[in-house]
Amino acid sequence: MSALSIVNQYLDAFYSGDFDRAKPLVANDFHFQGPFVEATDKETFFKSAIPLAQIARGHLLLRQWAESDEVCSIFDVNLETPASKGKVTMTEWHTVQNGRLVSGRVILDTAAFRALVPVR
Repeated sequence: MSALSIVNQYLDAFYSGDFDRAKPLVANDFHFQGPFVEATDKETFFKSAIPLAQIARGHLLLRQWAESDEVCSIFDVNLETPASKGKVTMTEWHTVQNGRLVSGRVILDTAAFRALVPVR
């Protein structure tokens, strides 16, 4: 399976909140870096993302580039909270090795995200 295919399967599962489908696509030593969390293993990453799974309602891919085992995706994530709903544009850069994501980096407008998901 190509890196592009693996990333797209992961994005579809993750941003629909289906971690059971997303987890097998991620290596145990997955390293994640984002504006709100950094994780150095799969379990820590998915544990940190539980609140997102509860409000994510899918994504719309806007643009994607792939080069060898590197994939960069720009997409809108649909979020729905008790207080509000809307979309946030995000960029994720993933590295795939041996059929699994080994790293991911997310860049997003944190102000737009916090407008939909305020800090409690």
